[in-house]
Amino acid sequence: MIAGAADFFSERLAVAPVLAVLRRHDPRSSVQVAEICWNAGVELVEVSLSHDRTLEAVSAVCRRAADLGRVAGAGTVCTPSDVRAAAEAGASFVVAPGLARDAVETARDVGLPYLPGVATPSEVQAALALDCRTLKLFPARELGPGWIRALAGPFPDARFVAVGGVSAADAADFVAAGAIGVGIGTALDPAVLPALLRELRRALDVDQVGGEAAYDRHEYGEPSTDHA
Repeated sequence: MIAGAADFFSERLAVAPVLAVLRRHDPRSSVQVAEICWNAGVELVEVSLSHDRTLEAVSAVCRRAADLGRVAGAGTVCTPSDVRAAAEAGASFVVAPGLARDAVETARDVGLPYLPGVATPSEVQAALALDCRTLKLFPARELGPGWIRALAGPFPDARFVAVGGVSAADAADFVAAGAIGVGIGTALDPAVLPALLRELRRALDVDQVGGEAAYDRHEYGEPSTDHA
C-alpha cells in the first residue's frame, strides 16, 4: 500500500466533501474552472479522460495545480496504460468508473492514490480485498442514497464517494446516508460551490454524531423509508 494513500481521499474530502469532475473543456477553460473550484474551497479537482484522450486538459490543470499548491488528478482511468499516462501528465490521483486489479496495482507501482468505482456488494468486497478502502459509488443517482446505507452494514470498513448524476440538489442526501463526499460533474455550478460545501460539512457533522445509531438501526433491521 502506498504510504498515506489509504487516507488521501478521506482526509481531503473531510475538509471539502466535493470532488469536482471536469469534462468537455479545452485546456484553457479547464484551468479556469479548476481555479474557480479551488478558490471556492474544493480540495480535489478531477479532469476526465473521457473527452481528453491526449491528456492536454489533464496536463494543463495539473501544471496549474502544482504552481498553486493545489491538488488535481485524472478520471476515467480504466487501464494500466491510462494510469501511467495520468502519472506522466502530473496527476496527483486517479479515479475510475469500475474496478480492475491491474489498474490498482499499476497505480500503486507509480505511487498514485486510486479511487475505483463500485456498484455491487461483490465489487465492494473485491475492492476491499485489494486494500482499496475509499470507493467511488457509481452511478450514484441510479443507485440512490439508500444503496450506501445498505452497503454500510456488511462493509463497515468501506468509505463511499457518491458519483454519477449527483447535483447540488441531492448531494446532501448522499452525505446524510453515509457518503464521505460526492463527485459533481455535469451539474457542477461553481457559483453554488461555497454554499454547497457549507451544507455538506454540516451534513457530515450530523452524520458523525448520529452514524452509530443509524448503523444500529440498519444492522438490526428496523424499517427504513429509503427502500420500497
